[in-house]
Amino acid sequence: MPSPRTRSGWIRRIGIVLVACLAPILPVTATADAHPKPVTDWSKAVVDSTMKRFTPATLGSWGYQTGLYLYGQYLVYKRTHDKTYLDYIKAWVDRFVDTGGKVSNSFSSLDSMQSGNLLVLLYQETKDPRYQKAAAQIRTRLDTYPRTTDGGFWHATSREHQLWLDGTYMVLPFLERYGATFNDSAYANAEAAKQLVTYGSHLADPSGFFFHAYDESGTQTWADPTTHHSPEFWCRSIGWYAMASVDVLDYTPRSDPNRAKIVTNVQNLAKAIRKYQDPKTGRWFQVPEKPTLAGNWTETSCSAMFTYTLSKAVQKGYIDHSYQSVAARGYRGVLAQVSVGTDGLTNIADICIGTNVGDTAFYLARPKATNDPHGLGAFLIMNEQIRSAGL
Repeated sequence: MPSPRTRSGWIRRIGIVLVACLAPILPVTATADAHPKPVTDWSKAVVDSTMKRFTPATLGSWGYQTGLYLYGQYLVYKRTHDKTYLDYIKAWVDRFVDTGGKVSNSFSSLDSMQSGNLLVLLYQETKDPRYQKAAAQIRTRLDTYPRTTDGGFWHATSREHQLWLDGTYMVLPFLERYGATFNDSAYANAEAAKQLVTYGSHLADPSGFFFHAYDESGTQTWADPTTHHSPEFWCRSIGWYAMASVDVLDYTPRSDPNRAKIVTNVQNLAKAIRKYQDPKTGRWFQVPEKPTLAGNWTETSCSAMFTYTLSKAVQKGYIDHSYQSVAARGYRGVLAQVSVGTDGLTNIADICIGTNVGDTAFYLARPKATNDPHGLGAFLIMNEQIRSAGL
């Protein structure tokens, strides 16, 4: 009769054989909430393709769309340490920052401030004082920037009295990074948290979603006579606010009186995002709470933003782990919009172009683009979060 040790060895060998035989029919993903593990590094594929399509001189002018994309490229650089990625970003920024550290820009809109993130990051990488001086222009502009009576930054000086969800992402992550880098955190942390709560107080809906814009004066044609907010939810504007919220929370002290409200807003938003996820594609619709409306379509940039937000909120403990399965479906849905063309370059489809405030019909009629920087940047930010979270 075999000894216990011999029997144990046989059992182990039989187990190995069984696993080898069953491996081809076992699912690739062991649990429903595990993220797929693509063989291709799609972040690198997107960056490499964009760098082949455009030089730093032809990529685009100073603006939030290009700044968003290049921030995503910076995240890929931080993971891969491919210096060509950082050199490309620097070459683009140096088109706008002169030898004295000045940017020729009045910074009369929050949109114009988003690329300031690159100034802070390039200072961290190079310690070149030009970038600190350039970033300080934006920080100083906030001291005199116009606000609503309760302190919310106007979307632009030409958008008097208006708060747009988009603006929170355009300025608040920059402000937090500036404060952390240049010893201005006391102001930056308090201001960013206050802005999120102020915007939320005017734009939050009991559903958990947020309306696109608010006009304190009530004079805009889209402003509700009572609430003064716009009539519809738009998915990417909600995505901007969602990403701003989880990013600002990275810096907001637990002692800040606004922190708990921001976390609550994230939790309520997560519930709405889960409720309105398209079960067929895993993505979210341009008008998110009306998935069955004729002409509605799943939009890639907001789907990436929602996926990023859920993944990070789970990672940070703001929402429970059950939301990871929602993020996993969203991730697969966004990846389904990625393809490789006959030229060997990577494409991302169904991205809404830049958009004003409007009604339902207006949002539904917005053109879809391929490789629009809104979608490229959101994709990179999402993809790097998924890779780093390891969830």
